Amino acid sequence: MKKIAKGLLQISGLTVFSMLVNALTPYLHIPIPGSIIGMILLFLLLESGIVRLNWVEAGASWLLAELLLFFIPSAIGVMKYTSLLEADGLQVLAVVVVGTFAVMACSGMLTGAIYKLKERRSQ
Repeated sequence: MKKIAKGLLQISGLTVFSMLVNALTPYLHIPIPGSIIGMILLFLLLESGIVRLNWVEAGASWLLAELLLFFIPSAIGVMKYTSLLEADGLQVLAVVVVGTFAVMACSGMLTGAIYKLKERRSQ
């Protein structure tokens, strides 16, 4: 029970943090979505030690484990645009496929670079 409460508290904290960053983003006049700025800011706070990993780890792990559920509303929302899909469905599919492979390639290269950097630091 204590673990569930801790996870819910961490999820609430992450949600409030996300909402605050999204609310402040228009004042920064930067053409980057608030969610991206929030992830960068949270990363910097974790790296600097201002926010400790154990303060967000359980909640973030649960959110990552249930990530697929967060895409269901988006997928259902696409059904509103059947005329768009009929007209430009192949182009949309091409963008999705190319984008997916680009993200996978960049993630793999970044993971490899971080792994090599950590290996060098440990030697």
